[in-house]
Amino acid sequence: MPKRDRAEILAVFSEIRTHGFAAMGCQFRQIDGKLWEIKVRTAGGGWRFFYASLAADYIYVLHSYKKQGQKAPPKEIEVARKRLKEVLK
Repeated sequence: MPKRDRAEILAVFSEIRTHGFAAMGCQFRQIDGKLWEIKVRTAGGGWRFFYASLAADYIYVLHSYKKQGQKAPPKEIEVARKRLKEVLK
């Protein structure tokens, strides 16, 4: 991940920490059950982060990938689901 993208993404995650779902620079979407997605746009393109919120003030980032198309590729979702199962154990 390029340094500039990392800096922008860290700024968005800081915004999420401060403002929650009202954070600027990102969109949230439920994939299914406890699996959610954060969409972040950067100068280098779009990034997607799959996460689970298992405690009141914490999110667990399970997987990320650089956006390539409109829909999340099934293999990326499967990686996140597998990691979610590991976290829930």
